[in-house]
Amino acid sequence: MRALYLAEGQLTLCSDYPRPEAGPDEALIRVALAGICSTDLELVKGYAGGFRGVLGHEFAGVVEAVGSSVAAEWVGRRVVGGINLGCRRCPVCLGDGPEHCPNRTTLGIHNKDGVFADYVTLPVVNLLAVPDGVADEEAVFTEPLAAALRIREQIAVRPAARAAVVGPGRLGLLVAQVLALAGTEVTVLGRRAESLALPQQLGLATALVDEEKDDSFDLVVEATGNDAGFAHSLRLVRPRGTLVLKSTFAGQAHINLTKLVVSEITVVGSRCGPFAPALRLLASGAVQVRPLIEAEYPLADGLAAFEHAARPGVRKVLLRPDGS
Repeated sequence: MRALYLAEGQLTLCSDYPRPEAGPDEALIRVALAGICSTDLELVKGYAGGFRGVLGHEFAGVVEAVGSSVAAEWVGRRVVGGINLGCRRCPVCLGDGPEHCPNRTTLGIHNKDGVFADYVTLPVVNLLAVPDGVADEEAVFTEPLAAALRIREQIAVRPAARAAVVGPGRLGLLVAQVLALAGTEVTVLGRRAESLALPQQLGLATALVDEEKDDSFDLVVEATGNDAGFAHSLRLVRPRGTLVLKSTFAGQAHINLTKLVVSEITVVGSRCGPFAPALRLLASGAVQVRPLIEAEYPLADGLAAFEHAARPGVRKVLLRPDGS
């Protein structure tokens, strides 16, 4: 099969990569559509110690075959899938789920080939069926939308709170929409006026981050993936406020953390979230995702797709294996 393979920081399109086979509790999935996210771009730069394998973890697909212990009715279903594969034996997996299992692998990120390929395998316990009314172009956003919803699991977002999302990019716009569903006053902050056009189109309040005063917000979500965004986020959160970090990036942040102590800021790291409510939001149309799509490429043009996705200010770039 074809696959986008990363090794030693070099991304290659392979035309003869081994097609995976489903294990006893797994499904073989034909990838219908996949999304390039910031984590994929950072992995190419060396994030997470240098991943070696097929990239990609945002996808919608169709089950082509199943292992010996899986019910046959899974075949033919459109699915999305959780990216964390836990051991399903340790106390962490049994009590809290696989997201922090010390023995986990992570789809397209850590010791598990991802979805920038014609086919991928996942345990059936990781799969959720896509509702009939949700198109692939919407279902492909399930994983990042679930990550946005994770914030609502971790902290109580008060309707009266003033919230800011620093970074009007792919994930930031999902986070802002999710927070707004709670009735919270949400402002999307960017560095350039042109970067705020899409959040304005989505009905979100916007402002230039440089023009906002210090200590202006009860809750600040950092979604830029760079030092400047982190510094602004810390500057903007009020004393005893909450700072949520959603970015993963290669390299080291160089930030003065004194305010965290002096102003008693609560810092929350936030990663993967729940797929089922994300699918419900997509089915209801409560969160808009189609305006976030900038371009679609066939898998054969995957390298060009990555170059496009890496440009500043670019929204979601999709890969469609069936495109040729």
